[in-house]
Amino acid sequence: MIVVLTGGTGGAKFVEGLRHVVAPEELTFIVNTGDDLEWWGLYVSPDVDSIIYALAGRLSKERGWGVKGDTFFCLETMKALDEPIWFHVGDRDLAVHLLRSKLLAEGKTVTTVAAEIAAKFGIRSRVLPMSNSRVETRVDTPSGELSFQEYFVQRWYQDPVKSVRFAGATEAEPAPGVLEAIQQASTIILAPSNPISSIGPILAVPGIREALVESNATIAAVSPIIGGKAVSGPAGIMMAAQGLPVSIAGVTKAYEDILDVLIADDRDAAAAQKLQSSGLRVHCTNTIMKTREDKIELARTVLAACESKHAATIKQR
Repeated sequence: MIVVLTGGTGGAKFVEGLRHVVAPEELTFIVNTGDDLEWWGLYVSPDVDSIIYALAGRLSKERGWGVKGDTFFCLETMKALDEPIWFHVGDRDLAVHLLRSKLLAEGKTVTTVAAEIAAKFGIRSRVLPMSNSRVETRVDTPSGELSFQEYFVQRWYQDPVKSVRFAGATEAEPAPGVLEAIQQASTIILAPSNPISSIGPILAVPGIREALVESNATIAAVSPIIGGKAVSGPAGIMMAAQGLPVSIAGVTKAYEDILDVLIADDRDAAAAQKLQSSGLRVHCTNTIMKTREDKIELARTVLAACESKHAATIKQR
């Protein structure tokens, strides 16, 4: 059993590669829901949908989110009706939001709805939202506190970030199946997602980080930072705001109590040597996922590094 904690575009790209090298029944994805929002009266779960689209082979390559080949006629009409359109929703994507909102209105949980939607896409892996409770990533800026989507999408993450918090996290519980998946896993991978806004909300749900600390699985993280900069998005900005160095050392610090293996880019080989001297296993490879082959090769490399670490641990024992 392989468990992947994921969110954001980097996480979705990694999932696209992983699905080609691991049997779907062996994969469980624990997905960030801190970015969820209500849009046009509908409940939208961007990261859950991106993982579903990635597993179904329907994720838009050009955008990194949404459905490939989507149209935007509804968006154009809403603009003509003087409704907000800063959060771009495609027509096929909209159908999923309509269905999710309908099922939630019938009293079903976020987890049950995600499973039903995944099944309709023919997905045999488990896609688990991190919690059935509402947890919202909030970004504190000089202009006031913003939701993650307001900060990231509407304002193009141009505001300076003072801090990030996860509203509702302390009262939340892991979704059914989350802790069991972690306990049963042989390998756990933290995808190359933003450590603060994509993986952070998952780890903030009481019980999840503790389960990872107690897990006997090999836990690996793929760094979304290369050469002191984020591959994409505001990961570097948010890490700095939370007091973490914008480097692979900062990624390591974010996960220091749970991490066995760090996968870093070849361009961070020198920094990796310093981390290795502290006892952490660091494997350097190409982590830029431009092509389908890049994604598959990175997935294979991560799994091989985990197997190598697992074998070394058994030998030591």
